[in-house]
Amino acid sequence: REFSVSSLSLIFICLQQAEASPYSLLDISLKALTADLEKFCTERQDGTLCLKESERLPQEVADRLLQTMAFHELLNDGTVGIFRGNQIRLKQACIRKAKISALSFRKAFCHHKLIELDATGMNADISIADIVSGLGSNKWIQQNLQCLVLDSLRLSLTNPYERCFNQLSGLRALSITNVRFHNEDLVEIASLPRLESLDISNTSVTDITPLLACKDRLKSLSMHYLKCLTMTTPQVLDVIRQLKYLNHLDISDDQQFTSDIPVSLLEQKDILPQLVSLDISGSKYITDEAVEAFVKQRPAMQFVGLLATDAGYSEFLSGEGNLKVSGGANEIQISEALKRYSERSYFVKEAFFRLFTQTCFMRITKPEILKLVIVGMRNHPLDLAVQLTASACSLNLTRQGLSAGMPVRLLSDVIHLLLKAVENFPEQQQLQKNCLLLLSSVRILQDVPFNRFEAAKLVMQWLCNHENQNMQRMAVNISSILALKLSSEQTAQLSAELYIVELLEIVEQKTNLNEVDTTFMFTLSALWNLTDESATTCRHFIDNQGLELFMRVLECFPSDSAIQHKVLGLLNNVAEVRELQSKLMWKDFIDCLSELLCSAEIEVSFFSAGIIANLLSRGEQAWTLSQTQRKSLIEQLHSTILKWPTPKCKMVALVAYRSLNPFYPLLDCFTISGVQLWAVWAMQHVCCKTPARYCSMLIEEGGLQHLYDIKENNQTDPDVLRINNEILDTVETHMMYYGRPKYLKKPQTKSNG
Repeated sequence: REFSVSSLSLIFICLQQAEASPYSLLDISLKALTADLEKFCTERQDGTLCLKESERLPQEVADRLLQTMAFHELLNDGTVGIFRGNQIRLKQACIRKAKISALSFRKAFCHHKLIELDATGMNADISIADIVSGLGSNKWIQQNLQCLVLDSLRLSLTNPYERCFNQLSGLRALSITNVRFHNEDLVEIASLPRLESLDISNTSVTDITPLLACKDRLKSLSMHYLKCLTMTTPQVLDVIRQLKYLNHLDISDDQQFTSDIPVSLLEQKDILPQLVSLDISGSKYITDEAVEAFVKQRPAMQFVGLLATDAGYSEFLSGEGNLKVSGGANEIQISEALKRYSERSYFVKEAFFRLFTQTCFMRITKPEILKLVIVGMRNHPLDLAVQLTASACSLNLTRQGLSAGMPVRLLSDVIHLLLKAVENFPEQQQLQKNCLLLLSSVRILQDVPFNRFEAAKLVMQWLCNHENQNMQRMAVNISSILALKLSSEQTAQLSAELYIVELLEIVEQKTNLNEVDTTFMFTLSALWNLTDESATTCRHFIDNQGLELFMRVLECFPSDSAIQHKVLGLLNNVAEVRELQSKLMWKDFIDCLSELLCSAEIEVSFFSAGIIANLLSRGEQAWTLSQTQRKSLIEQLHSTILKWPTPKCKMVALVAYRSLNPFYPLLDCFTISGVQLWAVWAMQHVCCKTPARYCSMLIEEGGLQHLYDIKENNQTDPDVLRINNEILDTVETHMMYYGRPKYLKKPQTKSNG
């Protein structure tokens, strides 16, 4: 439904709440907006987008819109144009991974009254100097910008030591990790009059002595993996000792950069008296005793990072009390680690490895943990170790019925990320196997939104490349269910001849062994679903001797109605393809159908009748068998259908139809009443079983006209007319509840007078 951008203001007021399942209305609205930005915008002469004049956004919603666009990597020189001018006001701007020029940045963001800016990982066309000088051009920002994140950006190529930070006098927090940031830059940063928080991790700093310039105001310092540091441990500790107001210190090591600074720090008693948080994860030779002693000397301590160390196994460091601990000893520590290290691949992998062990025998649904796994996967899509361990953890968290308690949005996210991982690492069989195992959940296959076409391709490729019986059974089961969820176009793309041959080989193998197992039944279902309204797949089936094989199946299992049901359902799909109908005009096959038409199992009789009806609809000139046999079939078809229970009977639905299009040519076959009778019986059955789906389908596809034509024809068979009118009554009842479409006018019936 249409909505105005300005209506998001009201939505925001109602939805300031924690993330929950299902998605909030604000999230849904922002997703719709970002997916179709052009609809709400005009285009300037320079090609950039501009919100229509009537549209306005409150500042909080504007911040969320920008964050959403950044999350989906939609920020470029064209789209950031909507943040120019005065229609939108930003306060907390997230432009992570934006692909914009320095000029676009200045025009879109530097006129706002920003107090926070996160520019992590932007493209190489923009430098730190470009961003800082742009921000410095706004006097309000100079004095009021409080938080700036410039991780993984580049310094100016023309002058790597170009000083520019001193313009931002109001800056309180700066993060500049993974940058070629040198001692000279640190000197400038340390002179900022209000700086309280600094992250210089993985930079080129060799000497941290300049930090003494801000020793009386620095409260948070992160400096893990200072690979170029030339100071001795005593020299580093001497600087740290003078940072007497520091309450957070991160000297963790996720790059296997050996340092004895953490060990030596724990031995100090007269250092960092106001420390609240200490991160020494990844450090070697750390013991519980040393950590406990250090923490107890500082009773205000609230956090200690101990992941990938030998510490954290004592009761004092369990993380269950007021002292939070990131580590690998228990679920609490692992969760804390995933929250704090989501951007650091080494620690994410380490936490996932420990999590896998913790969740192997999990019996309680833990959506909060799965959400942390998803964040780690999303942040490191090209790290194979992260993706492998994450897929294993996801499997543990959703297996054996645990998925039933998981929010749909989390399951959707994890499947999406797994499919991307499989795409990024096509040779990794274990990753593919984990993805298949996760997909085998009935709830996920039926209820969770994800790219079913991509999933189906993965499953079919696995089926063709692997012979493991258990995995084969699972793959064909998944294929059979996914095929029902695909459009006819997608089914045609998916059903390459290679895949159909593989499925037929499984059927042949099981038939030769006279083996009826779940793999056999799932394979029959997969073939049936893949041929549904897919002429290409049906042609592959015929060209690879599928008809001959399925005749053998019927001969080998003459009393198994479940097998007969699936076999005949598939052959009915083939019979719907006009150019393939001549391939079915085979005397032995027709004789078999004539016999099965009399089956006591209505499902078997129904599909046998459907095949015959489709073949008879071709007309007498296309019939290759004798006139006597054709006439006999016509009479048998009509009389058999009349023996079936009423379509409104209480029985399991025979089949779920992708559409009702295959029935319409049969409804127009006025020369053979049995053909029409089968079609109206089948349509009445599904329309009375699931009216919301099939009555709507009948209306939308224009099928009602065929029913009105039958009603108005004076030569219509009475049995056909009776059921036909019942369908029209069912549709009328449906429209009474749901309304008559505006385009649908009730036809005027012809008067005999």
